[in-house]
Amino acid sequence: MYHFRLCLLLFLGSIVSLQAQQPKTYNSSEIYEAVQKLNVLGSVLYIAAHPDDENTRLISYMSNEVKARTGYLSLTRGDGGQNLIGPEIRELLGVIRTQELLAARRVDGGEQRFSRANDFGYSKHPDETFEIWNKDEVLSDVVWAIRKFKPDVIINRFDHRRAGRTHGHHTASAMLSLEAFDLANDPTKYASQLEITETWQPKRLFYNTSWWRYGSQEEFDKVDKSNMLNFDIGVYYPNKGLSNNEVASLASSQHLCQGFGRLSQRGSQQEYIEFLKGEPIHNKEGVFEGIDTSWNRIDDGKAIENILKDVENNFNFKNPASHLPQLLEAYKLIQSIKDQHWKTVKTKEIKIIIEACTGLYLEVSANSPNTTPNSEVSLKMEVLNRSSAKVDLVSYGLSTLSHGISKNMTLTSNQKLNFEESIVIPNDSDYTTPYWLNKQSTLGMYQVNDQNLIGLPETPRTVFVDFNLLIEGTPINYKKPVIFRYSKPDKGELYRPFEIIPIVSASLSDDVYIFDNNEQKEIEVIVKAGKDGIEGYVQMAYPNDWQVFPQKQKIAITNKGDIQKVVFSVVPPKNQSEGLITPMVNVNGDFYTDELTEIDYSHIPFQTVLMPSESKIVRINIEKRGNNIGYIEGAGDVVPESLRQIGYNVTIIKPDEIAPEKLATFDAVVLGIRAYNIVDELKFKQKHLLDFVKNGGNLVIQYNTNRRLKVDNIAPYHLKLSRDRVTDENAEMRILEPNHSILNFPNKITSADFEGWVQERGLYFPNEWAEEFTPLLASNDKGETSKSGALLVAKYGKGNYIYTGLSFFREFPAGVSGAFRIFANLLSAENTD
Repeated sequence: MYHFRLCLLLFLGSIVSLQAQQPKTYNSSEIYEAVQKLNVLGSVLYIAAHPDDENTRLISYMSNEVKARTGYLSLTRGDGGQNLIGPEIRELLGVIRTQELLAARRVDGGEQRFSRANDFGYSKHPDETFEIWNKDEVLSDVVWAIRKFKPDVIINRFDHRRAGRTHGHHTASAMLSLEAFDLANDPTKYASQLEITETWQPKRLFYNTSWWRYGSQEEFDKVDKSNMLNFDIGVYYPNKGLSNNEVASLASSQHLCQGFGRLSQRGSQQEYIEFLKGEPIHNKEGVFEGIDTSWNRIDDGKAIENILKDVENNFNFKNPASHLPQLLEAYKLIQSIKDQHWKTVKTKEIKIIIEACTGLYLEVSANSPNTTPNSEVSLKMEVLNRSSAKVDLVSYGLSTLSHGISKNMTLTSNQKLNFEESIVIPNDSDYTTPYWLNKQSTLGMYQVNDQNLIGLPETPRTVFVDFNLLIEGTPINYKKPVIFRYSKPDKGELYRPFEIIPIVSASLSDDVYIFDNNEQKEIEVIVKAGKDGIEGYVQMAYPNDWQVFPQKQKIAITNKGDIQKVVFSVVPPKNQSEGLITPMVNVNGDFYTDELTEIDYSHIPFQTVLMPSESKIVRINIEKRGNNIGYIEGAGDVVPESLRQIGYNVTIIKPDEIAPEKLATFDAVVLGIRAYNIVDELKFKQKHLLDFVKNGGNLVIQYNTNRRLKVDNIAPYHLKLSRDRVTDENAEMRILEPNHSILNFPNKITSADFEGWVQERGLYFPNEWAEEFTPLLASNDKGETSKSGALLVAKYGKGNYIYTGLSFFREFPAGVSGAFRIFANLLSAENTD
């Protein structure tokens, strides 16, 4: 039975991945649930800091059990995290995590919002967070989200009273929510927003507490809970064949880049929220106690309720279309209500229900997944009515035309109509790319000036078709974005968003180019055509003290999607220097300097990201010893590529290849970040790694977390990992053993090597170690005790066991010279003869 259940959940997970790509359709049970939600006029906004902070159990419960409109406001897009499924970090990781959140919402039924805050990495205190974020701008975004979403209830994921005891972003999100609770109803605050929306006062604010807030279940059992509400969030949904916890597990498992894929849970489970502010709760009847969440909360809502409650109470699962007369009557009544907020929300909901009941299929597919401005695109439209209802296609309008195309055709039941149209994409069309990446960001904030865009999870699509229908005589419009539908023999029918791209883009083969001597390097530029018949030339922008030859390179690309590679010789200066190099493609006198990055994972829709094409070029003074480096990959980093940049021969060692004879061929072996957390085979291979050290090898272990380690002992001597970290990338690094060979050979390490670091110094430092270990560095964040576990070295047999929590995986992609020099010393550690 367990095996069957697990297979069922895996199957459901595959369906979720499929639905991430294709338009949503509804079965009878889902239509019924949509009707139930249509009859609830209550809303809940959940607020936290990062994409994976959301409590999917509670979001799913509010959405699927309470039937409330439920939203999640994540202040950041998670750009500062790590990526377990690929090489994308920073902005590109934020794009992935945004889409994973949307995938989670498709599962649990919630909606998604964001602020402009940039996830700059771990923060130990909200004061530090607010120094880097623009607090007023983020606060205005929270107020904006409240005014737009208009929640009756707000639930904070984190406790505003725990400053300094958890992630600073976490506490900051709760503090901002608490402040915005009152400001959202103040017309003098962020008054420019009121040109678009209105003030709003939520009724209650809660904190989603749990036993972990108090340290243990035993301590939580002792807490006075008179100010709390609790729910059994393990409720079972017969219509879904799943419990709430199973739905929540599927939702949270969408966070694959953060390693959140997990088995589901079942059975009764209590969830607690603590009342913080607003209208008190006296009878503990739920978050909406005393709040009318029926249609009676709006003027003239009673007539709508009478109709829709009858649909709900007598729902025809065999033939949902039988309810069309009532639904259409309710639709017309909704159009006349004065409350514009609920009119907008409920019109959207009931249109989906009417579309589903009639089995309407409205699809617009382009002949290509992308095109360029001023290009012609062929569209294929499929229109189908799969019910007995009388449906007429009056006309359809194309987003590129000022007038509609008249059709006046009756849609005969189950007889599809196909139309073809050609459109020309306007020359001034915006490219399809995440809107928050259109302007240069700061460390703490994304720059978005259009108030209507702020908070949206993704950029609105600009190419669409409006279908103007008469359904049983009632005019209803459906707007459908243009998509690209295709198939592959090994995967079947697939969907991609339709996107507008530049006529040409350029990328460099590496993000950083390291020059460890005066010799020139060949740098390859990859030019990709966005349309047929591209001709022009490429030249480079670079720092004045560098040289690039030739000055220009001609390009001629015949077919759209093809690439041409050109090579430039780059000559570094004699002295240490760094700067940016950018390819500039000239076509008909216009320069194109953006790189087009495609993100393609099965659990999220295909993503196209346009960002400035630039790489860092760094001339550093560095010495190396040894050449052959073995690398055991961990949780996705670019350290191997970075080591190759400075001349090392790096070989990726697969876990099943870890054997004495294989290891003996290397001068040093490096374990990727979190390898001991995710590589199961290491529990069997650890002996070989330690024997490699004993026999004279250098083993460099990069950071691991202190939870879910795959081995009992990661080191030959006692070594205990902690959560110690130094988040200030400019924190002083103190050299504890200035005469130690690792700090002197082959490069003399000084304080200058710790200049220009990004995001942090390091993380998950050990805080206990045997006397055989020698700590070489110490550092600390402001107001904290010194942490000396960033770099530990121990002799073991003839070799060196080295553990480092320094964040080389962040510094290498940023081209930090000192990080390369330090790592070269780790690989060159002297052995005992």
